Parts: sequence; C-alpha cells; structure tokens
Amino acid sequence: MPDEKPQPAAVSGLLVGTLCGIAAAFGWAAGFATAKHGVNIGFTPADLAFHRFFWSGLVLMPLALRAGFFKLGGIGWGRSAVMTFVAGPPQALMAYTGFILVPLGHGTTIQPACAALAGLILATLVLGERPTMTRIVGGVIIIVGLLVFGVESLTTIGTHGVGGDLLFAAAGVFWAAFGTVLRMWRVPGMAAANVVAALSIFVFAPLFVIFAGFDNMIRMGFAENLLQALVQGIMAGAGPIFLFARSVMLLGGGRAATFPALVPGFALVIGYVALGIVPSIAQIIGMVIVVVGFRFVVK
Repeated sequence: MPDEKPQPAAVSGLLVGTLCGIAAAFGWAAGFATAKHGVNIGFTPADLAFHRFFWSGLVLMPLALRAGFFKLGGIGWGRSAVMTFVAGPPQALMAYTGFILVPLGHGTTIQPACAALAGLILATLVLGERPTMTRIVGGVIIIVGLLVFGVESLTTIGTHGVGGDLLFAAAGVFWAAFGTVLRMWRVPGMAAANVVAALSIFVFAPLFVIFAGFDNMIRMGFAENLLQALVQGIMAGAGPIFLFARSVMLLGGGRAATFPALVPGFALVIGYVALGIVPSIAQIIGMVIVVVGFRFVVK
C-alpha cells in the first residue's frame, strides 16, 4: 500500500501549534527584556508586578468568576491561593528584583533552566515519575551551564550578582512548583491563569496601592507605563499562557515542552536589537550549555 499522506487538518494543526509555541516563547522573552529596561529607567519591581497582573487580571477575572465566586473558576480558593503564591506576584517580584542586580542574560537563562531542573526533581519526588538517564544527563548539563553564570557573577559582578542569580533560581523553582501542582491537580493552563489573575487583583492590587502607590509610576510617564502594561500584562502575561496551552493541545506535552528553550535566545536578540545589550562570552557559553541540557531534560 502507498504511504498515506498527512491529512490537511493534521498539517494545519501542527503548523498552528508550532506557531503558538514560538509566539509564547517570544512573549516570555519580550517580558524579560522589557522588565530589564523598566528597572534600568527607574520602575520598581512592585511597579512591574502591578503591570504584569493588574491589566491581565481585569481581562481574566470575569472568566475565573463564571463558575461562581466561592468556586473560583471551579478550582477553589485554597488551590488557587497556592497557585497564585508560586506563579503570581511573589514569583514575579523575585525575577524583577533580580534584574536590578544582574545582566539580562543571567535572568533569561537561569530562570527557565532552574524551572526545568526543579521540574525534573519535583516530578520525581512529588509525582512519583522515574527519571530516565537522558533526563538525568540533561539535568547535569544544565547545572554545568548554571555554574558558568555563577562564576561570572563572582568574578565580574560581586556577591550581589550571586544574590541576583539566586533570585532567578528561586523564581524558576516557583514556576516548576506551579507546573507540578497543575499536573497533580489536573488544572488546565488557562483555568490556572484565570484564577491567578483574579487573586492578584483581589490581594496584590490593594497591597500595592497601600504600600507603594502610583507616584513612581506617574514619574515614568505615560508611554513607558503603556509599554510595560502591554508587554508585561499581555505579551508576557495572559498571552503566552493561552498560546502555550494551545500548543500543548495541538502538539502534545512532549513537543510543546521544547519551546521554552527558545526563550534565552529570543531574549538575547530582543535585548541586543531593542536595548543595545551585548551579552558576554560567558553568558553565551552558559546559555548554549543550558539549552543543550534543556533539550535532554524535555525528551
């Protein structure tokens, strides 16, 4: 019998899923680069976190409340609070603070790398998955790449650089915890995004108004605030979660898991083109090692 040709619908789904995954990675990378620009010109981490969650929260909160206030998206307040803690403002504040201390290349590589590494460990300890030798090798490679960044921080930045790296590492661990509880509780990505946005509006927005206020944001001007609102709230916030979830649906979890490996490269290009940031040789070497390790981990 002649080989069957792929059906047009299957080819279309493969193309759309691939484009969604690439777009999600680009959105996350744009968020990193724009956050680095923001802290460089004077935005505080709290300002950026407000832009990250408030505007997307206004859009997504009604979706979370469709199942009723007490059910909160059908997930419940307890589980939603856990997800908001590990994927909401606390995680974002760590990352934004890290950009005050270290260059763009550190954050855009260390956070995804630690998310992949911690995800492997949590899958073993919490979900009971047995890691393959390929994934173990990938984890070791990632650690080698991370050590390159650590050495650069110690030798060229100082102890505060190590502190910045650790903040990004912690943000990555938080993101891995988010992915772990999603799998453990079988929560769809968009449903999780909806409840995280809703709780961020309910909890973080009032705290921001009370303890931080808008004075600093006003000093930054309308154009800069609009940029952060669009990129942090849409391009790096709700948009990538929807796009990545769509990619998983069309391609499967295994294929879609490769797209976050594109984030460091995209961020490097965006940082160079938009901000004129030239990564060091050590950062490029560390990024390449981490991306190689990432490919093994997600197999």
